[in-house]
Amino acid sequence: MGKTIAEKILSQHAGKSLTAGDLAICDVDFCFGQDGTSLLIIESFEKLGHKTVFDRKKFAMVIDHSAPSPNAGVSQIHKRMREFAHKFKVDLYDIGCGVCHQVIPENGHISCGDLVIGADSHTCTYGALGAFATGMGSTDLAITLASGKNWFKVPESIKIIIKGKLPEAVYAKDVILHIIGRLGADGCTYKAIEFYGEAVDRFSVEARFTMANMGVEMGAKAAIFPPDKKTKDWFKKIGVKKCNAVYADKQAEYSREEEFDVSQMEPVVAKPHTVDNVANVSEVKGKIINQAFLGTCTNGRIEDLRIAAQILEGKKVNTKTRLLIAPASKLIYLQALREGIITTFINSGASVLVPGCGPCVGTHEGIPADGDVVISTANRNFKGRMGNPNAFIYLASPATVAASSITGKITNPRRFL
Repeated sequence: MGKTIAEKILSQHAGKSLTAGDLAICDVDFCFGQDGTSLLIIESFEKLGHKTVFDRKKFAMVIDHSAPSPNAGVSQIHKRMREFAHKFKVDLYDIGCGVCHQVIPENGHISCGDLVIGADSHTCTYGALGAFATGMGSTDLAITLASGKNWFKVPESIKIIIKGKLPEAVYAKDVILHIIGRLGADGCTYKAIEFYGEAVDRFSVEARFTMANMGVEMGAKAAIFPPDKKTKDWFKKIGVKKCNAVYADKQAEYSREEEFDVSQMEPVVAKPHTVDNVANVSEVKGKIINQAFLGTCTNGRIEDLRIAAQILEGKKVNTKTRLLIAPASKLIYLQALREGIITTFINSGASVLVPGCGPCVGTHEGIPADGDVVISTANRNFKGRMGNPNAFIYLASPATVAASSITGKITNPRRFL
């Protein structure tokens, strides 16, 4: 019987053959925490009484969710993280480095075929690189930090085939929102997704990051793109030579297959207050917005900033709308500076923030007022997600967010392209 990518990667890391439903202890290639979860990792690790971490090169912490610190309590957490990193000589990406899900791969911590866990639900992002990556609780992560291992239940896999060529103004974010709208927020619970098809082959690695990132928004344990030449070129560019490319067998068994044809798609949005409440932009166009946000681990990469800058070039943000932009990392920020993208943003009237999660988590920046309508490139629009349960969040692509910031209402970006 053939194996899926998830079955193969977990088998390799368990040292024995596994199939869906099996339980196993597996060696972990890399693990991490961010400032919303690392304090509990540290406290749990200290309770174990270990004097060393299992491998100081296979763990990192990132200060991204509340960076810079908004209050004294968060500052104490940041202090504990810095002290722990210094004591155990592990990597710490401090304020301004960027979002964990961008900083970690771009610094070469992940490779294809890896088994990765993070104390953050969007750890599935690294599936874009052909890794099995999943989020876990902080206490689970402390166990891995001490032992280098953790237990896993091998998930069943779903094969998603994406056919067709993307129409103008339709991007990877539109595609993944469309898929979530069709399958539902719980449509892939505890499953591993594998993406295939001619449209997938055309996606850049950055676009794949966007799609893998949102796998958890339909309940998936992991969301994996089989490595190809684009994946290997991406690794080569950042200096990663190791690439244990893992592919599913032809006889692999999937719990089901889903097929999508994107050739006739329109730009879409996810309406409040669930990610699977998806509609074409044409159905909600004209909805007045008060704030627009471009960034996050979903869409804060250089490709996303370029798309927005193309639309904003020579134009102004609507006077009744705020546009906030947070590059996903310092390296992306610097690249955007070199390309003149940041100048375009500032000249348009946008506010460019420190690289990091920014307004997405609602802890310190860009918190909307009661009744405010926000259009965002983030991955969640639950009540209170941006810090105010009385606000309304629409999710969209960078192009739709940029176009909407100009008109002050939800707008199809095709008119600006």
